[in-house]
Amino acid sequence: MAKRWTAPAPGPIDSWSFDEVDVAPPGPGEVTIRVRAAGVNPADAKHVAQARPGATFPAPVGYELSGEILAVGPDAVGGAGELAVGDEVVAFRVQGAYATEITVPSRDVFAKPATLSHPEAANLLLAGTTAAEMIQVTRVTAGDTVVLHAASGAVGVSLLQQARELGVRVIGTVSPDATDSADRVRRYGGVPVAYGEGLRERVEEAAGGAPIVAAWDAVGTDEAIDVSLALVEERDRIVTIVDPERAKRDGFLWIAGARPESARFRDIARVRVLELAASGVLEVPLSRTYPLAEAVEALRFVMTGHPGGKVALIP
Repeated sequence: MAKRWTAPAPGPIDSWSFDEVDVAPPGPGEVTIRVRAAGVNPADAKHVAQARPGATFPAPVGYELSGEILAVGPDAVGGAGELAVGDEVVAFRVQGAYATEITVPSRDVFAKPATLSHPEAANLLLAGTTAAEMIQVTRVTAGDTVVLHAASGAVGVSLLQQARELGVRVIGTVSPDATDSADRVRRYGGVPVAYGEGLRERVEEAAGGAPIVAAWDAVGTDEAIDVSLALVEERDRIVTIVDPERAKRDGFLWIAGARPESARFRDIARVRVLELAASGVLEVPLSRTYPLAEAVEALRFVMTGHPGGKVALIP
């Protein structure tokens, strides 16, 4: 039998159960995957913490994974082509990735980039497609200068790399006490500036007179949003992924994977993000791995807010 983490009802991660389950064989348009690594994201806990429209319980946990195909159902075609038993693959926008085996729609399954290990590949697509959407909705193009809040986090690091590929200059905010965060921003082509009092002036100095045409917010603090509003002339070129209330109140953009328009874009963006990884443009910095049985401990670590890279669960 397989093993899987499940949220039996809305609530904290301590209420989750790690159970033996029967995995259904793949039906039409489905494949069964042996999970080699599952990506760990704050959304895994957030989306089952409380009842919300469309959510049903018990809910299998986890949205992205890397592994190998065990079985292919009739008429099953991957998101970017044919699939066969033994193929190394990634799957994203699935439910129940915290497992040893899983049967999923084949449209959500893609060839794993050979450039990435299973733990790295399992953490590519949630952050990568989120970053791609932030770039798209703010209409950023080559030569633009952008401020990025929380630049050393998972979404921030993907933004830095995708922006560098586009020829966009990024000024990224980091903790004034974390030299490793500043080094990470520099490694991926950004200009790090410390957040805290005087942030606007430091961003303007780093810009060297160039206008800040857009702002990407992955932290949601009042400071980050206030500085973005002060620096960016067009409010529809400011986007947050964490503070919808400020976005509604102050008239700028908010995106989230659960919103239909975001879901549609991110489904399409998966292919491009995988291509960037396969060509070596996108890396996935990895902080640590945990055994699958220690998923709760892994999420606690991720939710400290400073994991220093991505975290994967290894069955």
